Amino acid sequence: MNKITKLGVSALCGSLAAVSAASAGDLTVSGSADMSWISFPKEQTGNPLGMGSNISFAGSGELDNGWTVAFALDNTNAQAFSNARVTVGVAGLGDVRIDMGLSGTGIDAMDDNTPTAWEEAYGAGLGTGIDTVAGGSGGSGIQITPTALMPSGIVTTFHYTPDADGSNAGDKASGGATGHILGSGWDATLTASGDATPEGLTMYAGLSQIDQFQNTSTVTGDISEWTAGIKYAVGSFTLGYQYSEEDNGGGTTKTGYDNTGYGIVFAINDDLSVSYNNYESKQLGTTEITTEASSVQVAYSSGGLSLRVAEQTVDNAKYTTTAAAQRDATTVSVALAF
Repeated sequence: MNKITKLGVSALCGSLAAVSAASAGDLTVSGSADMSWISFPKEQTGNPLGMGSNISFAGSGELDNGWTVAFALDNTNAQAFSNARVTVGVAGLGDVRIDMGLSGTGIDAMDDNTPTAWEEAYGAGLGTGIDTVAGGSGGSGIQITPTALMPSGIVTTFHYTPDADGSNAGDKASGGATGHILGSGWDATLTASGDATPEGLTMYAGLSQIDQFQNTSTVTGDISEWTAGIKYAVGSFTLGYQYSEEDNGGGTTKTGYDNTGYGIVFAINDDLSVSYNNYESKQLGTTEITTEASSVQVAYSSGGLSLRVAEQTVDNAKYTTTAAAQRDATTVSVALAF
């Protein structure tokens, strides 16, 4: 996205002033408008027109000791807050990110990394209700990416949250409320590509553990999640496969999920691509139900304009087997970045 506003600022984050004064930096504003039409055959679903209005503020600068500082604030539809984060680049270590939650930190960045032309098999508006790995990303936390300590081609992250369901606290405040079930949690991820793997091959994996207050028959353990996947690009094709598991500490009714996804993308040229994606999620517990989503997508981009079409199907949406849970949809999207 292109910058539309540029302002000089004298400091980026007051909390960093105790470390070292920041030199003048830049504050930029960027945004996009996503307009869509979604069609559900033989269903009454209301007005099919939708719009996503997104605005992001980003600031950057450098401290006197050579550390870099980056700040970001994201807003989605109707100026709704999405996420805020500060990333400090520490020489000899890497990046330290303080994140207000509700974003792709830790294992949540790997919830579904199978290749696609546009969205995940379940992500183009069909409403599948599929449960993927999320780790502690829902809570405010600290993530370290020690790039300076890793060999070329290896990227690792370590994320810690004091409260996995407490987020978006203001200065000198705490996030969430008393009585939450979730406690502290940690995530670790690893991605290998480039110099660390054969040409075109990317491998990735993640692990998460979250403490969970156990005081009822429905909550009997902590939450643990893991995922692993592989992508391979050859010529105009990119193929990928991913598997994940979640043990949500449930007693009997819903105890976890086993997920399998794969995708294939064909790049016709630099601007036009097509893909097929499939994702199966098995809900474990007293009764095992599998939700399956698949999607064929076409995406075209030129400059700040993107055109996307997705044909989607879901069986047993939201882990139910009623007739209403067997659905199809067509989504047409036009996005303008500015």
